[in-house]
Amino acid sequence: MSGVAFDLVVIGDANPDVVLGPVGALAFGQREQLVEQGRLVLGGSAAIMACGAARLGVRVAFAGRVGDDPAGAFVREELAARGVDVGHLVQDPRLPTPLTAVLTTGDGDRAVLTAAGCLTATGPEDVPSALLSATRHVHAASFFLMPRLARALPELFAQARAYGATTSLDTNDDPAARWDRAAVDPVLKVTDLLLPNAAEARALSGEPQLTDAAASLARHGPTVVVKDGERGALTCAGARLLRTGAVPVAPVDAVGAGDSFDAGFVAARLRGLDLRTSLAVAVACGSLSTRAHGGTAAQPTWDEACAATDLKGTE
Repeated sequence: MSGVAFDLVVIGDANPDVVLGPVGALAFGQREQLVEQGRLVLGGSAAIMACGAARLGVRVAFAGRVGDDPAGAFVREELAARGVDVGHLVQDPRLPTPLTAVLTTGDGDRAVLTAAGCLTATGPEDVPSALLSATRHVHAASFFLMPRLARALPELFAQARAYGATTSLDTNDDPAARWDRAAVDPVLKVTDLLLPNAAEARALSGEPQLTDAAASLARHGPTVVVKDGERGALTCAGARLLRTGAVPVAPVDAVGAGDSFDAGFVAARLRGLDLRTSLAVAVACGSLSTRAHGGTAAQPTWDEACAATDLKGTE
């Protein structure tokens, strides 16, 4: 695929995150509560992944929607400032930009409250064929937040593959907790990399044991790469199972760590690295991203990620 414009096209959600915390029990009844930290940062699983990949030296374009409002302008500026091409970031004329409030507890947990805005309008028309033909890899995120796009994703991934690209999917959480396999299974058949966290892998597969969950999902076709928090990560490709431990860091904020992990794994595979090495790079990217507040502030460079895995810039 020589001459393509991009290494990676990321499809999905982009929005401002207001990160507040640490929060104990919420007090309703019009009570005001003070917290130690509050930040306005770029959010959305797809947007954070795109920024992480660009930070790693990948040529990235973003396809999605924002509203015609200050929040949308903020998203566009933040993506562009981090080296992500926003030429295919559509401005919705009617619906607002999505907004997310992230309430952190201080012990690694968080609650995520999202107003979907124009996410519900995001659809296949926002991902033109010319863009799919101009990239080496297509990644989609937040499957359950964008029903129109979700229904079209099997066809979009099939198109990308026909053009010679590889594909990856991070479903993220399902707010309805249905985990509709009738919707997901057609996408898995045209997905090269499935990138859930441990809870998502168990929910998608119906298997309580993580290795069984990964193996069950891998039987549908993709290489399954599971983020397992402080225990590191594992990957299942066919019958082959690999695991790697976490990189020790003093975490400040885990928001977006899984998206930075996705960026690291995809970037490593685009460089031609093997599964074991790619998994180590991905874990390093996810771990290092927790060193600062928000999903993008501490995303590592390629050299930083390699140093954390003792790869010393491995190509």
